[in-house]
Amino acid sequence: MATVLSVSGSPSATSRTTRLLRHVDARLTARGHRVVPFEVRALPAEALLAGDLSHPELARAVELFAEADGVVIGTPVYKAAYSGLLKALLDVLPQYALRGRTVLPLATGGSTAHVLAVDYALRPVLSAMGAGHITQGWFVLDRHITVREDGSTELERETDVLLTPVVEAFAAALERRPEPALAG
Repeated sequence: MATVLSVSGSPSATSRTTRLLRHVDARLTARGHRVVPFEVRALPAEALLAGDLSHPELARAVELFAEADGVVIGTPVYKAAYSGLLKALLDVLPQYALRGRTVLPLATGGSTAHVLAVDYALRPVLSAMGAGHITQGWFVLDRHITVREDGSTELERETDVLLTPVVEAFAAALERRPEPALAG
């Protein structure tokens, strides 16, 4: 099956965006995909902002994108766009870091006024980075993502029902990818 890089562009340690991604990760893992969680906020800020690709952690981030068959990109919406933290990462990646990859864009926010950020802010940059196929993105209201007493994540029922076909379409697109030719 495919290797999926699951990227959280949230600067928050208690991020609902990250919780949403880990929920999606579990679904993809259940379908047999290998999921690699990645939090941009864990990168060293000075190296990220300087675009220092010689820094081992930034170099490893570039490698993770190169090794992935698919990428799930999650971001909170700030000022009607994806987070500045995610922007900093996307800016230091090679121009075509998403070439040939299947991408699922996800966003969270406090108001439905931000719902179009997925299509009008995030999708164009993913396309410009060469994404082979960008599946239908999805926006989830923050208040529809809660933390249970045991620390696990719960999505509001209707949100979970509506998210299911989005994740399934991404997984199906990954599974339709042609297998790489064997070197002979």
